[in-house]
Order: sequence, then C-alpha cells, then structure tokens
Amino acid sequence: MATYGVVLVTAGSEAEADAIASALVQEKLAACVSILPIRSVYTWQGSVHRDPEWQLLIKTDLGQFDRLDSRIRDLHSYEVPEIIALPITAGAAPYLSWIGDQIVS
Repeated sequence: MATYGVVLVTAGSEAEADAIASALVQEKLAACVSILPIRSVYTWQGSVHRDPEWQLLIKTDLGQFDRLDSRIRDLHSYEVPEIIALPITAGAAPYLSWIGDQIVS
C-alpha cells in the first residue's frame, strides 16, 4: 500500500513556485500542489533574514520521494531548498485514492 504525504517546499517568487508546481503535476510526481504566500524568518550565512516566500504543499506518494526531491532540486533556485516530507496518517479514502491515481509509480 502506498504511503501518501505532503512535501513542503518554499520558493522565492510566485513564478518559481508556479513553475515547480506545474512541472511536478505534469510529470505526475505530484497529484496537487497548493501555493500560499508566506513570510519566513530564518538564519542564512550568519544573518537573520525576514523574507516573503511562497509555500508549496505538494500532495504525493512518498514512495516517489527520491524522484520528487531530485526534480525539485533541478528546478529550484535556492542553494539549500526546503524539502520536507510529512506523512498523511489519515485522510478521506476517496481523496487518498485520487492521489494514488495521479502519481506515476
């Protein structure tokens, strides 16, 4: 049985977030990607930064994580992009089935 999850990725612009999301869905590495504007506070190279970013919520089969991770890194402009996978421990059966139907095994 597949393990579905949500992969979190941030991008520096809406255009970059949309390009990543579109590629992942078109290539059937993601069933759906939600894109939200956020503000991030983080330390990078010794300084605290506060920047607007775009959060991608990528619904996928975590069995494809290595392929997904590699593709995101190919598309992403950040030196160290956030790529964090969270398993879905419960969800509506029809929705989870739909996720599985969208992903290439």
